Amino acid sequence: MADVLISEAEKTYIVHGIQEDMRCDGRSCLEYRFLELETGIVSNCSGSSHVRLASTDILVGIKAELDAPDPTAPEQGRVEFFVDCTANADPEFEGRGGEEVATKIKSALAQTFGSPRCLDLKSLSVIPGQQAWVLYVDVLILECGGSLVDAVSVAVKAALFDLKIPKVSVTMDENGEPEIDVSDDPYDVSKLSVANVPCFITLSKIGQQFVLDATQEEEACAVGSLAMAVTGIGKVVSLFKGGGGSLHPENVMDIIEVGRDVGIALNAAVMKNLELETSLKKEKKGFLL
Repeated sequence: MADVLISEAEKTYIVHGIQEDMRCDGRSCLEYRFLELETGIVSNCSGSSHVRLASTDILVGIKAELDAPDPTAPEQGRVEFFVDCTANADPEFEGRGGEEVATKIKSALAQTFGSPRCLDLKSLSVIPGQQAWVLYVDVLILECGGSLVDAVSVAVKAALFDLKIPKVSVTMDENGEPEIDVSDDPYDVSKLSVANVPCFITLSKIGQQFVLDATQEEEACAVGSLAMAVTGIGKVVSLFKGGGGSLHPENVMDIIEVGRDVGIALNAAVMKNLELETSLKKEKKGFLL
């Protein structure tokens, strides 16, 4: 998303390489870079994750707080996103330079997670019409190396998987008013299902080819891009077009099918990694055991 200045000779080299299905880093057009993922790294958050996709570095923290539900959805909780681009992530993010990128990512996340197909927001309701859990999702972009939306979506899904919501009990006081008791036991928590939480797949058009997981240099050569939020079973929840160029309708339909296949594989790989990390954490023993 952040612009990179490269020469015309560099652009020609990148475009010609992609036409031959050989990118500058040795990948094919539909190949991801190495992705690192870890959860539970911010101790004062209800859920957190850290994702590194080559040189793209993302940190996500979630705080769960009780608040009044949205008047338009009184029987549901809600999710609110905040995105911040650090000045160190990219030289263009200095001052107010990162606000445009942050706004675009926040808008894409809010629109996608506004769909009831992604999260069971009804499970966040405590007292319908009065109290519900609100999930404040803070996204911090530490370094920008291309494919920002894709990396952010993986980090958000991982943080939601790590999310621990304290269990609550509701009783009536002597005046007939409800009282909420929030458990302070760190093990007395509930988890959200992330089975339907999508990952973003962005395909950038460079020359006559579409490439997956574009670097910043490749993004500078792209005439347009298509970002789609895909669930683990291949449902496309939302779709966004980027760039100033046009995309032919036939190409769009073909690319959506490619994106669905990639999305299914990416979601499966992310869930496998998260479940493996959880099992390894459970196996850790203290020095007295």
